[in-house]
Amino acid sequence: MDAILLMLRRLRRDQHGATAIEYGLIVALIALGMMGGLSALGGGVNGSWGKTATKVADAMK
Repeated sequence: MDAILLMLRRLRRDQHGATAIEYGLIVALIALGMMGGLSALGGGVNGSWGKTATKVADAMK
């Protein structure tokens, strides 16, 4: 029983896991922001690629 309590006390003092979780949350927020920004820009880029594909197809005729 004492070994379990000792291990729990050590885990409570250890901050490495908390830091890793914080970095993971920061990366997740950055990824969500990038996905939102790219999806907002995606419509304009899709239109540009469509025009380019049409020009290339017309040039190959």
